[in-house]
Amino acid sequence: MQGVLTGFAVIAVVIAVGYVLGLRGHLGPQGREVLTRLAFHVASPALLFTTLATADLSVVFSSRLLVTALSTVAVAGAFVAVGVVRRWGVGRTTIGALCSGYVNSGNLGIPIAVYVLGDASLVAPVLLFQLVLVTPVAVTILDLSGGGAKGPLWRRLLTPLRNPIALGSLAGVAVAATGLRVPAPVMDPLTLIGNMSVPAVLLAFGISLCGSTMPMRGADREPVLLAVALKAFGQPAAAWALASGVFGLRGAQLLDVVVTSALPAAQNLYTYASTYEVGERLARDAILVSTVVSVPVLVGVAAVLG
Repeated sequence: MQGVLTGFAVIAVVIAVGYVLGLRGHLGPQGREVLTRLAFHVASPALLFTTLATADLSVVFSSRLLVTALSTVAVAGAFVAVGVVRRWGVGRTTIGALCSGYVNSGNLGIPIAVYVLGDASLVAPVLLFQLVLVTPVAVTILDLSGGGAKGPLWRRLLTPLRNPIALGSLAGVAVAATGLRVPAPVMDPLTLIGNMSVPAVLLAFGISLCGSTMPMRGADREPVLLAVALKAFGQPAAAWALASGVFGLRGAQLLDVVVTSALPAAQNLYTYASTYEVGERLARDAILVSTVVSVPVLVGVAAVLG
């Protein structure tokens, strides 16, 4: 329980600082946009590269990864199905699907893995799955569904290779797969730049809350409710069913996959929505509400399965 509360407390403090900055206007009228662009085009690609370049890719073949992948596909697919029926649009539906199954495995998942599960590496499967597969696919869809969909076919097919998030992920995987050792004069500056990613995302998210209306109101109320329900309850339930019923996981292994699946939607999803100017309020509200709701869910999961 201490790990859950510690992780959420850290996030809440940084978001609160961003809110105060926005309230007082210290970063000017373009502060949120600058932080968002910094995170998307510079800091996040550096963070993804340095994280994946030193990762153990053997976790890709673990049963934990299969549970994570299948539960993510299940809840994201459910949101997409509803989005198609309700005609929410490709970009908006993509953001909602991400909010339904893309967990906060970094700045929240790591401290919870340490304090609740006792091992930070246990969050690696979900982290790798999201960075290597989900993120490149999602940003490619967002590219193709917006301005990136214009132009010749060859240029559209090369969309993943022009996106900084996808490039950072793929380059990191390539380095890890080949066993290359990046020299310190190269890795150290990238690590320093990458360390700006999470604070920039959280500060931008906090600034976005200034002057905003209460969450789950207006046209986005229905997709926000659906995304939060799938994220907070649907994904951990799917992970539990798959882990225990299909893969036969028990004890600590079962706790690991359910806890990681019960993490709230990641703050960097707001960066994607803001960058592509689609589903911004949906992302903001879904992240905020799922973060609040996930506290009792995580405490309950730890108490029941721990």
